Amino acid sequence: MSETRIIASPQPNPETEKFWEAASSGKLMIGSCKSCSKVHWYPRAICPHCFSDQTELKEAAGTGEVYTFSVMKRAKIPFAIAYVTLAEGPKMMTNIVDTDLDAITIGQKVKVVFKETEDGPPVPMFTPA
Repeated sequence: MSETRIIASPQPNPETEKFWEAASSGKLMIGSCKSCSKVHWYPRAICPHCFSDQTELKEAAGTGEVYTFSVMKRAKIPFAIAYVTLAEGPKMMTNIVDTDLDAITIGQKVKVVFKETEDGPPVPMFTPA
């Protein structure tokens, strides 16, 4: 039986609380600006494109493709960290899970999965689609 990697619990704050509530319901949310109509990752109160405070959360499709990745083979429990280009456009730093780490490729289609943490809300990660 293999060991399971323990994921540290995120620390929600007033700005991220709704994001983590949605994650607990299995929904990946991204930020969207009402002023410039651009989407962004990570969700935040101020738009990184136009600096407007007219932002909101929108549910993402939960799909994307691997932009780049690195496999941490020297870790006690090996894992893959990656940037995934979401279907909506922004790039998200995440982990690629539930796959052979040697089989991950740039451009690979992936879909979101939520992984449990020590004692907080689940964290969005991606697995091959």
